[in-house]
Amino acid sequence: MSENLIINFTPTGMIPTKDMTPHVPISVSEIVENVLEVSEIGITMVHLHARDEVDGSPTYKKELYGQIIEGIRKYQPELVICVSLSGRNFSKLEQRADPLFLEGSLKPDMGSLTLSSLNFNTTASVNSPEMIQDLASIMLEKGIVPELEVFDIGMINYAKYLQRKELLQPPFYFNLLLGNIACAQANLLNTGVMLNDLPENSYWSLAGIGNEQLKMNSIAIAMGGGVRIGIEDNIWYDRNRTKLATNADLIKRVHTIADANERGIMSPAEFRNKMKFQSKKNQYGRSSN
Repeated sequence: MSENLIINFTPTGMIPTKDMTPHVPISVSEIVENVLEVSEIGITMVHLHARDEVDGSPTYKKELYGQIIEGIRKYQPELVICVSLSGRNFSKLEQRADPLFLEGSLKPDMGSLTLSSLNFNTTASVNSPEMIQDLASIMLEKGIVPELEVFDIGMINYAKYLQRKELLQPPFYFNLLLGNIACAQANLLNTGVMLNDLPENSYWSLAGIGNEQLKMNSIAIAMGGGVRIGIEDNIWYDRNRTKLATNADLIKRVHTIADANERGIMSPAEFRNKMKFQSKKNQYGRSSN
């Protein structure tokens, strides 16, 4: 029997704007309402990006992340929450690490950790070795689990290096993102090589950038892995780009594909158990070091 499907929901991202699609949630209330809506359909975890309340630009500020987390946990306290620590717009450690200093009921379970620098279409995401190790060290100290973001196979090797340095502890969770212009392309060979190289005790999800989202989600479901899905990665529902997607549409389609493959959806509680998160009520992430 195939393992239940991890659905990692990515509602907002850093790129989509209201001018691009009216369906992207930007404000705190929009993000909270959207996450709660798709939680009723069925997801395992959410990968959050906060946006400035005035101009909608990406922000690192823990106060806004805290408001989003508070709104979600009021109704879905078990949902696994990951905060973005992206280096695309912010270059200083104190900026990128800011959401990691939320505590108590606002503490995130996970924080994204991109394992090398890379180029997107028009911008770079700069992740120096020092930055990656500093973020990993803070997360280890605080009991926040890295969501390991991989765009190329060398990034998996760097995760193993961090494990040897005792900055990462199993079990691991990897997002394998394929189809970015300057990274591994979305095909079966790259997928297989990357999966074959993952360290032991790893859970994984596949993501496809833009038009590759549906393909990579479908491959992941057929292969027994998880999916990363949401407007962050693709604002369109169809390959011909005639219909803008809603996040609910995308989640419902993943459920349909999962049903066809006879796979259930992994509950947040099951994922918490697999990732060795704390089990007591109102405690999040792993125990602090």
